[in-house]
Amino acid sequence: MAEANWTSVSEFVLLGLSERQDLQPLIFAGFLVTYVVNLVGNSVLLLAVWADPQLHSPMYFLISQISMVDMGIASVILPQALVHALSQHRAIPFASCLAQLFFFLAVGNMEGYLLAAMAYDRYVAVCDPLRYAAVVTQSLCLKMVAASWAVVIPHALLHTVMTARLRYCGYRLQHFFCDMPALLHLSCTRPIANELTTFTEGVLVLLAPIAFTLASYARIGVAVARLRSAQALRKALSTCGSHLTVVTLTYGSVVWPVFNQASSNAQEHDRVAAIFYTAVVPALNPLIYSLRNKDVATALRRAGRKVLARGI
Repeated sequence: MAEANWTSVSEFVLLGLSERQDLQPLIFAGFLVTYVVNLVGNSVLLLAVWADPQLHSPMYFLISQISMVDMGIASVILPQALVHALSQHRAIPFASCLAQLFFFLAVGNMEGYLLAAMAYDRYVAVCDPLRYAAVVTQSLCLKMVAASWAVVIPHALLHTVMTARLRYCGYRLQHFFCDMPALLHLSCTRPIANELTTFTEGVLVLLAPIAFTLASYARIGVAVARLRSAQALRKALSTCGSHLTVVTLTYGSVVWPVFNQASSNAQEHDRVAAIFYTAVVPALNPLIYSLRNKDVATALRRAGRKVLARGI
């Protein structure tokens, strides 16, 4: 777009999932339910992990980190979306939009790195169970979490700063939050520097945990294929079931819109996918870990009995 058409943008208008006013109460209700389920489910899971001594292990430490990240993803996006769903004024200041983008990139990418750390935990548990306690220690998990934050924070800051330096020729975002592709779409000129950074540094940061997770499960698959005992096979599947379900849901919701970019409704597909990875999947994760994990379910029942006993 011509340089003369550029004007300073002080705020963006988030158009949301739909501009139809009759759908806003339904959108509000959907976001509210998933947000409440997210906060309650992850809070209960966190309390169970922190309060029950039997869950003070590296695996459950990583699960507690996933719970905090899931609450973070939803809290960065959904409160703003809830306000806009019932408001005629859907503007968000430029600085607030960039802040939302930064926290979303940081917390959202952290989810992938935590899933990769848990994949390694599951790999050792299945493929080298006798050395599990010596290999996967609390210290190792703390180092993996710290290293992950050391990667995702500079990544988020880099892309936020580059997005802030763009010149925008529009202010109406076809989204319900400040996502980077939607912001790049409003650039006056093709954001070549941003695209190059995304397809180099961005791809490395995003694909590294995915590749590590796939490699871990490839090794697990080879080990499971060699098992002769049906009981050993069931134990291996039980060990990995919850994590594998979460990995499938998380990456499925992220990868799906990639295959629809050539479609005329690509932006619509992006918004639908965003609902899943910012609202639905983070709300389902604590249910998956609590319902499919006997130790967590037992801890929750034990905690429930203690609460009832104190109440009585």
